[in-house]
Amino acid sequence: MKKIYFQSVAYTLFLALFFFASCKKEGFLSQTTTSNLTEETVFKDSANTVSFLAGIYENVGFSASARRFTYGLTPNGGLDASSDEAEVYNSGGSTALAWETGTINAAVVTDDAYKKSYASIRAVNQLLKNMGRVPINNFAKTQMKAEARFLRAWYYAILLKHYGGVHLLGDSIYTYTDKIPASRNTYEECVNYILSECDAAAQDLPTTQSGVGYGRASKGACLALKSRVLLYAASPLFSGQSLTGTKNDAVLGYTKFTDELKKERWKLAQDAAEAVISLGAYHLNIDNATPGIGFQNLFTLRYNTEYIFQLMRPTGNVDLEELFQPPSRTGKNGAFPLQGLVDAFPMKNGKAITDPTSGYNAQDPFAGRDPRLDFTVIRDQTLLQNRLVPGFSPVNIYQGTYKGVATGPDAVHVGTSTGYYTNKMLSPNAVSQDFTHRTDRVLPLIRYAEILLNYAEAANEYNGPTAEVYQAVEAIRERAGLVPYQLPAGLNQTEMRLAIQNERRIELAFEEHRFWDVRRWKIAEQTDNIQTKGLEINRNGNAATYIIFNVRKRNFRPAMYLWPLPQSEVAKSPELIQNPGY
Repeated sequence: MKKIYFQSVAYTLFLALFFFASCKKEGFLSQTTTSNLTEETVFKDSANTVSFLAGIYENVGFSASARRFTYGLTPNGGLDASSDEAEVYNSGGSTALAWETGTINAAVVTDDAYKKSYASIRAVNQLLKNMGRVPINNFAKTQMKAEARFLRAWYYAILLKHYGGVHLLGDSIYTYTDKIPASRNTYEECVNYILSECDAAAQDLPTTQSGVGYGRASKGACLALKSRVLLYAASPLFSGQSLTGTKNDAVLGYTKFTDELKKERWKLAQDAAEAVISLGAYHLNIDNATPGIGFQNLFTLRYNTEYIFQLMRPTGNVDLEELFQPPSRTGKNGAFPLQGLVDAFPMKNGKAITDPTSGYNAQDPFAGRDPRLDFTVIRDQTLLQNRLVPGFSPVNIYQGTYKGVATGPDAVHVGTSTGYYTNKMLSPNAVSQDFTHRTDRVLPLIRYAEILLNYAEAANEYNGPTAEVYQAVEAIRERAGLVPYQLPAGLNQTEMRLAIQNERRIELAFEEHRFWDVRRWKIAEQTDNIQTKGLEINRNGNAATYIIFNVRKRNFRPAMYLWPLPQSEVAKSPELIQNPGY
């Protein structure tokens, strides 16, 4: 059977044509020389309707994309480069660089979060309006409607984490001739709407999707999105009077902050994560034969029990290899990991490298480390496939220098500005620009490890470091290959909070989380006001000297806890109030 994925050119064409209706007075879809699609032909044909729904899936991963921000037409890092995880590929202007330098503003920020999300929401409303006439059986219609409602919630959740409260369209569909309301709903109203859409969709969806449905929304995905939204909502940024003091308070977060209410929000987040866990449908990917390798292998598996919602990709892809692999492997344009991220990984014994009893050696800094470090970061002498070597046997890459002189295209200050390349989610057997050695990987948008960490964080904030909190975090550490994997006994709530925050940083690196986590925790003024660092390795024979060097001074100001609404959108209506500081 032919495998189906949701990113085909045909699906994109359907969606693009459908959105074109919002710009034309003549009809739902203007006829072109290449298509005569109309509302009638789309929704009176089952195949067209299925393709239209598939098209709404097209942009589910745009926010997390490592190619999200560009300099010209060249990828220049996504949200990883906009956080303390990585440095941009090119020092030319991009939204990522503006976040790094603190120069982000409403005129330069990319408008993709606003436009792509609302375009997709409008498409959902078009689909729901017309489903009654589609010649598909009622069971299929019910599931398609439920998928669409999940997708509507998904895109509103993207808007919410970027901007705070936004205008809720409901089921309305506007054209350019209408007076389109732009006033923002409160943060609380948006949270409640997303939750209600997830609840409604979950009732009519299977717990998991399989076969040709794999990659589509499921009950598990609905519950997992609720977990993420409620965790964010309970966090200090939105539940702690953090950005108040303007006429726009209610769109920035909750306006009631009693200790009892804040604690109850954590309880809701805990319950939402627990609901996913209780399904029993998802599990960490574990390889008992080789501790730790289950983490790396997970991201090469098209089908697995850890992914709850994922961006489908065509079989035989090298999407990330083309972006992240070093120049000698014909990769290009990937953001470069920073020393701060590398230092966040503990030793294999679970102790931080700052612990004098950890066994860390600054002159042999990669020995005895958490196995996830090598699976996340490519460093000097990392073994990688080389398509120029017969049999594609792994060979070392050299990112250091020899006697202070760069030794090849991968070297620090030549191929990488930090001394590192990204290894997260790369397939060990795939090679960029090679048509034989590829991968069937899909990209995770929500996975079970996140849900365990969501549960641990919410439960710790609600009731302190209980045994269940320990178990959730330690399950991830055990899969990672830490020995011992147990956290120190007797941690207090603050100590456990810091442990969970660091575990999220390393387990979920390069999966979009860090940018949002430091904001919702309201610690970005500490994490992003920093001098970033890289590593230069000077070799002389078998001897090596490790030198930390400065990469870029980062700047963060309080306005940057939220995104500015695009100036082009704010200029359209006085009802659309800009976020404070922009």
